[in-house]
Order: sequence, then C-alpha cells, then structure tokens
Amino acid sequence: MTTPRPTPTPGPATTPSPATTARARSFDRAAAQYAANRPGYPPALFDTLEELTGRPLTGARVADIGAGTGIATALLHARGADLVAVEPGAGMAAQLRRTLPDVPLVRGTGDALPLADASADLLTYAQSWHWTDPATAVPEALRVLRPGGALALWWNTEAVGVPWIAEAAERVRRHFRLDVSAEQRDTSTGLNDPADRLVPVRRVIRWSRRVPLDTHLANLGSHSLFLVRGEEGTAFLTAERERLLTVFPDGIVEEVYDLILLFAPAP
Repeated sequence: MTTPRPTPTPGPATTPSPATTARARSFDRAAAQYAANRPGYPPALFDTLEELTGRPLTGARVADIGAGTGIATALLHARGADLVAVEPGAGMAAQLRRTLPDVPLVRGTGDALPLADASADLLTYAQSWHWTDPATAVPEALRVLRPGGALALWWNTEAVGVPWIAEAAERVRRHFRLDVSAEQRDTSTGLNDPADRLVPVRRVIRWSRRVPLDTHLANLGSHSLFLVRGEEGTAFLTAERERLLTVFPDGIVEEVYDLILLFAPAP
C-alpha cells in the first residue's frame, strides 16, 4: 500500500498560489498547538462510515490523506483500520510520528499520492480535501482505490445557528475584513469534482465539546488565517478572551460543530 511512486511535476492547474502555499506551510510552525487544541471527531462519524461502506473499519485498508498531526488517524487506528498516513508538511509529520509511532507514514499530497494502484478500501481526508486540486486529486484517488472502495471527506464546521458562534464568526469577518459569501463557504466543504466522476452522499453530524477558554482560543489561533496574520491575529484573540468571558463566565466554552461528511463510492 505504501509503494512510492514518482511525484509528477505540477502543472498550471495544480500549482497553488503564493497565499495558499503560505497558509498551508503555516501549520508546520504550529504543529504542537494544532495537535493539543484542535477538536477531534465524534464516534458517530466512524459509525456512519461503517454504515456507508457496509463493513467494519477493523481490518479495512485505509489511507488518511493530509493526516496532519494525526487527529483522525489516531481515531481510525483505534477502530482497528489497517492504516497508512499521508502528510506533506515536515512539522505536522514529525508531530504525527511522535504521537503515533506505530502507524506507517509517508510524505505526499492528495494531488500525487505515494501509494500503489488499487491498494486502499477507503481514502479519508479529514479537514484536508480543500487543500487539493480536485482535477488531479480525484483521478489519483480512483487510481489508489480498490474496486468497491470509496472516498470519505469531512470537516468540522462552526454551528453558526448557535448565537454566540454566529456572533464570534461575524467578529472574525469584520476584524480580518473578509468577504466570504455563503456560496464560497459551502464550496470549501464540497467535493468539487469538475468531471463529475463521483456522486457523494452528504451527512451532517451535530456534536459538541466543552473546553477551557484557553483551549478554545488556542484552537482558533491554530487556523491558517490567524497563523499568517501574526500580530493582527494576536490582537483579535486578546479581545476575544474578554468578550467570551461575558458569555462563559466560568471559563468553560461549549464549542458546537456541524461535521460535514461527504462519502463517495468509486464508480
């Protein structure tokens, strides 16, 4: 499953912009912060994957693409998957190796998977599909999947129907002068296959976690928007602490997420 293959030279369609590259690389500087404070994923996600695949994760050949520090990797490993992690970033990969030394790890991206043909039952992209170019990532995924295999893409998204979360999201948009339409936000959690080779099933799983305010702020600060903005991001987090203490005076924040899952069987 982990047989290396040559990495193709990126063409115009796969060459990221300097801004995208900077945001992707920013995670390597914050790998420990990311691992310690980012939310995990609820058991219902993995129950749903088993429902949709029609088989247990135990023993399934799974490749976790864009594995980062291994948050999803660890949970898939705990469910008994026969697992390999794929991660391009040196800092994130080093953090994953420290926390999951028994999980095979290879360096690579979703646009050029360092995996053998027809070697995986399931490819997972936890918070990572939007860093790929679907025009190249979809053919790569189909090359690696076995007959009957599938892609599973998921994202923890803010439950903006919760009033305090909607207000906080609006503060972020104002502070960073973002112009992000609802349509743009939706495409960031889409399959976006230009050739329509895959037809995904979409599920939404509402879940929450209660964490100290410091953890919530460190989670927020581990996002690329904050990592690349430096002092501008720090200023927001300082002010946000005072605002949130009026909502959560005991210093414990209830983060609520709508986990968006796209499950796409290979044709």
